[in-house]
Amino acid sequence: MDATAREIASQPDVWGRGLALADEARSLLAEPGERTLYLGCGTSWFVAQSLAELRESAGLGESDAVCASEYVPRRRYDRVVAITRSGTSTEVLEALRAVPTGTKRVAVTAVSGEAVDDLVDARLLLDFADETSVVQTRFPTTVLAAARTAWGEDLTAAVADGREALTCDLPADPASVDHLVFLGTGWTVGLAHEAALKVREAAQAWSESYPARDYRHGPVAVAGPRSLVWSFGAVPESLDDVARSAGAAAYRDARDPLAQLVLAQRFAVALAAHRGLDPDQPRLLTRSVVLA
Repeated sequence: MDATAREIASQPDVWGRGLALADEARSLLAEPGERTLYLGCGTSWFVAQSLAELRESAGLGESDAVCASEYVPRRRYDRVVAITRSGTSTEVLEALRAVPTGTKRVAVTAVSGEAVDDLVDARLLLDFADETSVVQTRFPTTVLAAARTAWGEDLTAAVADGREALTCDLPADPASVDHLVFLGTGWTVGLAHEAALKVREAAQAWSESYPARDYRHGPVAVAGPRSLVWSFGAVPESLDDVARSAGAAAYRDARDPLAQLVLAQRFAVALAAHRGLDPDQPRLLTRSVVLA
């Protein structure tokens, strides 16, 4: 088993450790009523999107998400939370340096002693969720598991679903799929984006992701018999018929969305194997983007 597959398989156990940090996460990810910005790059940006929607929908305060490379300090926030597994991504560090004085700055990271530590007031350290793989899997899902628990959800069933997602059949034979589309709604839009990124990173395959109802507004036009349209969370079932009308296969299940992402990660690794690729050595990618 390669490193990426091992880290995928470790997730339910690692989530359990993240849930134990709910009190710390509750105080660091934002106090109720604060205007909060979550930022990150790549996978961490998609986590930021999910965090912002989860927090605001829980009634805890206005919450935004932005790609760190696009951050401009125009709006006033009480707190800026940077998601950065390595603590070294150049765009994240630059964004934190641009945060106005008086705004509380927090990092969620898997590594201590890195450059981000000097730019924040506090840190949520998930070093037990760190990864050797370039392709992120358990760090982002553990961030979300800890946050959901901190904001009042019981993830007991989600952990059980995660274990089931490690052993259940894949939704399709990777040999039959050339094109994947992931759909989400609410906080699972971020998960859809992350699933599509995993397919691109690990398998160098064509993948897309959209807010679910937007799929009808153009993207469905490229679907065909070798497309798989995969829904995360409470996506309207009518969109399965839209996918099938284009000749595509449609997939959804009733597991917790984090467990659904685990299954998508497994599919990305299986697709990589089918294409003769090593997900531990993704093309043109490094663990952290550090610019000269």
